[in-house]
Amino acid sequence: MDSSNDGSNEALDTPGDLAGAVEALLWAAQEPLNLKKIAAVTGAAGVAEVREAVAKLRSRFAARRSAIELTEVAGGLRLTTRPAYAPWLQRLFEGPSTATRLSGAAAETLAIVAYRQPVVRAEIEAIRGVGCGDVLRQLLEVDLLRIVGRSEELGRPLLYGTTGRFLELYGLGSLDDLPGRGEGSRGVGPTTQNEPTACTA
Repeated sequence: MDSSNDGSNEALDTPGDLAGAVEALLWAAQEPLNLKKIAAVTGAAGVAEVREAVAKLRSRFAARRSAIELTEVAGGLRLTTRPAYAPWLQRLFEGPSTATRLSGAAAETLAIVAYRQPVVRAEIEAIRGVGCGDVLRQLLEVDLLRIVGRSEELGRPLLYGTTGRFLELYGLGSLDDLPGRGEGSRGVGPTTQNEPTACTA
């Protein structure tokens, strides 16, 4: 029994096959995988070895002009199709994506939260000039927003932030990849009273 286990692990210990293992994991995974997770699953010596395997996998895709590419998103890696093939994929699936199905109000609310998180409902409504309770519920239901805690303001209102799915859907590695983020844009970021605390019932 021990000898069969040793044989099954032996292939993954060779650098030439680690790239294949990475491809298989990313193909099967339903969410982005970070280098540490891949190293743990494959038994690689460490993150550096996985990074080398990722580079080799990228070279393989480029060499065969694959329609698939490795994309860094939401703090991890995933396999995606190249943008050039988007028209054919749209025909295949026909319906619009979750992102394009968002109403104008939902898209505007999502943008406010993305740039000012963590943010309370009152601040969002002050910016938009209208109530947004229903819109916030919709965005929570489709897993684009999440409750990240409670504000220290009077009444300790809920604080909203974006999710990993938001990053994934819009092809962002992190919030720092948002257009204009980190360029000294005025009004971007949480207000001082919105420092989050643990969210309790």
